[in-house]
Amino acid sequence: MAYLYVRKSGRVEIREAHSTRKGPRSRTLASFQGPLTEARLDQAESAATRPFDRAAIRARARELGIAIEASGADAPARALIARLRSGGRLDPVLVSILHDQLEGRNAAPVPEELADVIEWIGASEHERGRALRDVLRLYDTIARSRDAVRAPEARRFPRFTVRRRRQAS
Repeated sequence: MAYLYVRKSGRVEIREAHSTRKGPRSRTLASFQGPLTEARLDQAESAATRPFDRAAIRARARELGIAIEASGADAPARALIARLRSGGRLDPVLVSILHDQLEGRNAAPVPEELADVIEWIGASEHERGRALRDVLRLYDTIARSRDAVRAPEARRFPRFTVRRRRQAS
């Protein structure tokens, strides 16, 4: 089975493990820097000698924080959604053609946890960065407006003393 290996330089390798007489070894199927693309997955799959699971590689890339390039049709779809959300208009004939073309395609409902971020589909990195800075400035303003938070006093434990008895003489 194939797996991802991240080098210290930031270069990512898709590798495959195999057994030899001298023990387990791995060989590089594809190497890349930047986002994981379909072309790299194709390259790795063609070099693989064992079953290649693209979904597992993509899932592991997400876990490692490696960017995944959207498929060819996803980028224009995201751009169209962003344009429509910002008030752009389409020719009504194109709307009906799009509707007819999309009707037979596999569709999935939007997960509940993603419903709040739909407006960010197609947003540029500049817009996302500006929004993040605005949120951080808001947090800073709220944090400064609060009274200082006092740290709780350290607990004092009772001191142990030895009382000596006076002996009656």
